[in-house]
Amino acid sequence: MKNETMQMKRSGRIHYIAAEFGGTACSVQGFTTRHEGVSRTPYNSLNLGTNTLDQPHNVEGNRSLLASAFGITPGALVTVRQVHGNDILVIDEPNEDYGHFLSVESDAIITNQPGVMIGICVADCAPVLLLDPEKRVIAAVHAGWQGTVQKVVSKTIEGMHALFGCNPEKLQAIIGPSIGKCCYEVDAPVRQAFARNDIPWEPFTEQAGERKWRLSLSAVNRDMIVAAGVPSESVQVSELCVCCHRELFFSFRRDNGETGRQMGFIMLTQ
Repeated sequence: MKNETMQMKRSGRIHYIAAEFGGTACSVQGFTTRHEGVSRTPYNSLNLGTNTLDQPHNVEGNRSLLASAFGITPGALVTVRQVHGNDILVIDEPNEDYGHFLSVESDAIITNQPGVMIGICVADCAPVLLLDPEKRVIAAVHAGWQGTVQKVVSKTIEGMHALFGCNPEKLQAIIGPSIGKCCYEVDAPVRQAFARNDIPWEPFTEQAGERKWRLSLSAVNRDMIVAAGVPSESVQVSELCVCCHRELFFSFRRDNGETGRQMGFIMLTQ
């Protein structure tokens, strides 16, 4: 299923790509663009990444803009310290302020708490959002190639089942804008990592030269989501390549590492 339900919207000052899960209205979710923030070049302007060299007060201001746009306090916006692994932060009880989770090393967040916005920051990697509308459980996953070979999205679905009783057949998933196969060239160590972890290679790559390939991160993760039991018709995939669309997105590869971060976010409504 492609990006049939994704469209550009505005909430407050924030321009974002809104995504709708089929047949439910128990959450709000989407993917920010680089516009309408306060950061300056090369982080202009809505840089939401705390792991950049942008001025911290600019990032805090941008995060406040995002929170305000959806009617929550900045303290209810939860992100983590992403390390390209497969650890998962689970939030199953209310907190007065969720800011302390910013130092937790993790690459996925699961929660059943309404009014808490969980987010994953990316600048090429695939942001994955998951929802169980019956159990009212959500997740946000950061899937770069390293997290992908560690099967972070599969582990997150398993965690939703083990901790909250979520049936994968009832889950819905959205994979947001990421670097496309058109721009994502990888080399032999990445192929070897796929082989070591028994992940198919040929269906998701094209030869790009001697020991060089172009890889579709979104396609690999879609395949993993379906293999974990989520119906294929319940998985949406954005076709937007962040590297191609400089006017909309940051891209670590395109900008040689000196760039901001957009966010995939999701929140259960009260």
